[in-house]
Amino acid sequence: MKKEGLVEGVMKVAKMETKKSAQMAVDAVFETITKALSRGEEVGVTGFGTFRVVKTKARMGINPKTGEKLQIKAGIKPKFKAGATLKDAVK
Repeated sequence: MKKEGLVEGVMKVAKMETKKSAQMAVDAVFETITKALSRGEEVGVTGFGTFRVVKTKARMGINPKTGEKLQIKAGIKPKFKAGATLKDAVK
């Protein structure tokens, strides 16, 4: 499913009258999560999961096309851990 499908699903489940209002709701959720993560905050949605930011260490990597070894810099990446309710629903 792509974002468009998510918007249509939100519109249907939330009984929104317009696609534009559903689009705004989906965009607001993504923007809120993104801003919280950029501030280093954790975002937990009970039953769904937790979004957080993790620091990665510098390491050696290999370019799969050329086989050349290269240094990968330390960084910060978003991470998601699914909650129990989501895990059970997917089983």
